[in-house]
Amino acid sequence: MHEYPQRPRPDGRPSYEDQPARGGHGYQDQRDRPDRPAYPEFPDRPAYPEFPDRPEYSGFPGRPAYPEYPGHPAPGPAPEPPVPPAPKRSRRAIWISAVVALALLLGGGGFAAWKLEWFSGNGEAVSFGKNTPAPAQEKKASGAPAPTPAKPSGDPDVLMPSGPKSDFKQTAKLDDGTIIAKTRVTGAKSGFEGDVWVWAPKEYDDPKYAKSGFPVLIALPGGNGFPANYWSDRSLGLQKAISDGVKAGTSLPFVVIMPVLNPDNKYYYDGADIPGQPKMGTWIAEDVPDFAKANFRTYKSRDGWAYMGSSSGAFVGMKTVLQHPDKFKAVIASGGEIVPDSPLWKGHQAEMDANNPEKLAQKLIDGKGPEVHINFQVGTKESGKDKMLAFQQKYGKGPVKTTIRDIQNGEHNGWHYVRGMKEGSLEWISKVLKAPQPAPAG
Repeated sequence: MHEYPQRPRPDGRPSYEDQPARGGHGYQDQRDRPDRPAYPEFPDRPAYPEFPDRPEYSGFPGRPAYPEYPGHPAPGPAPEPPVPPAPKRSRRAIWISAVVALALLLGGGGFAAWKLEWFSGNGEAVSFGKNTPAPAQEKKASGAPAPTPAKPSGDPDVLMPSGPKSDFKQTAKLDDGTIIAKTRVTGAKSGFEGDVWVWAPKEYDDPKYAKSGFPVLIALPGGNGFPANYWSDRSLGLQKAISDGVKAGTSLPFVVIMPVLNPDNKYYYDGADIPGQPKMGTWIAEDVPDFAKANFRTYKSRDGWAYMGSSSGAFVGMKTVLQHPDKFKAVIASGGEIVPDSPLWKGHQAEMDANNPEKLAQKLIDGKGPEVHINFQVGTKESGKDKMLAFQQKYGKGPVKTTIRDIQNGEHNGWHYVRGMKEGSLEWISKVLKAPQPAPAG
């Protein structure tokens, strides 16, 4: 049994602490940076959320470190006599001022404007589906019935938003104007309350898709997966990879749902209902999809539902698809683990077996379906492929369809897993799931 809260590596090494220090995002948690907590004043943000893909802003030695930032006086002669303090500004205003000054130093006003676009609207209310017909039960403020909502397209599989609508706040904006937003969700079935981030592609607000459902991709992080989900950070490029794939015809326009994975930083809960613990299996498999159905145009059938995840999130995604093949059809499992290993399973062997992908796969094989699709991703510079091959050879038959994608020079991090998705895994899962249907021309 491994000592926790450290999670064992797939190759059997004791923990991720033995890895050299690296940047925060995409690696499974802050154990890569034991000397640097992840923004204590912003506990729901991973390290360096502002400029994670621009190393010149990281403040490392030899690079500019916000010399003009308020509260950091420049070296020089003794300060002048004190003057009355200026009115306090908000933290957001201070950050924006610092960014403007540094951007002007590095390249002029155009560059500054481009950078500030990343922050424009952060914290403000967001609504998705501007062209989505209102649910039939909603009424005007006057008390009069709302206009008769447009019906879904002729596809009986389309599920219009059921409500109630969640309150979303913007956390990031992509270059194409699409928004990543966050809300707080209380699971009606699990009783667990946690943060969920969402992103919808540009096609979602296109009037010609107003009556169509969209496929949903539930993205799960690795490591603790609490209090943030690192797939909500635009620097990893997940959302941009989908948008670029839509333009290239290699990806469906997925709605991406990004929940927290665990209820705390102390243990790993294996995305399962471990007796005596928060019901994280119900949260992931039922409450999160119900939230998506309440707020987005989706599909009733499993043909519109899939997971993706890395490391421990890959395990949870694969386990959930195998456990609920009537609800979910596919998973992209990157650098994943194969069997449950939470220390909280002690004394609950039967329940642990019910959450073991190997046993779940065999149950599907014995029952002859339904068919599920598992796409493993693994970097050529990380270990764990042997376990994927062993799973494929023993259980990748009958209704359990498995593929393994090698990511050349790939390591155990989110950036490289997104690259693998762009190189083929997005196209793979797009062929498995159902595409939105535009309204007929004319």
